[in-house]
Amino acid sequence: ACDLKTQLEGFKSDNLKPSETQEKNILPTAEDVAAEKTQKALIEGVEAFDTGRLKHTETQEKNPLPDKTVVEQEKQHINLIEGVEHFDKSTMKHTLTEEKNSLPDPQAIETEKGQQRLFQGIENFDTAKLKHTETLEKNPLPTKEVIDLEKKA
Repeated sequence: ACDLKTQLEGFKSDNLKPSETQEKNILPTAEDVAAEKTQKALIEGVEAFDTGRLKHTETQEKNPLPDKTVVEQEKQHINLIEGVEHFDKSTMKHTLTEEKNSLPDPQAIETEKGQQRLFQGIENFDTAKLKHTETLEKNPLPTKEVIDLEKKA
């Protein structure tokens, strides 16, 4: 024990290495304490609230239920859709169809074929079959001399 005592008496704090202290349990600030107190006060106020102090008010429905006519229309619409989706084809009767728009007569068909041949002949025309020709001016343009003579006259 004496040895330890002499060591403590001769201890020099200069031999220690400098280090920064870190707080592991940080105490709450005054703002945190005040916020927690107001939160507790609010919760206690809600828990101890006397509902007898409330006044009675009439409620107004902002989204009222639909009336009978709207419900009936919706039911009819649903029944119509279900009837179409689940239609029983065995209840149908067999019928014969009659064509009211009959085909055109043979003469109209022949005239239309003739028009189509004419259009095909025009569209598929081969210019290589044409013969080369020379153009002759039958109404030549007047020369400058003729124009000057007409201006003087």
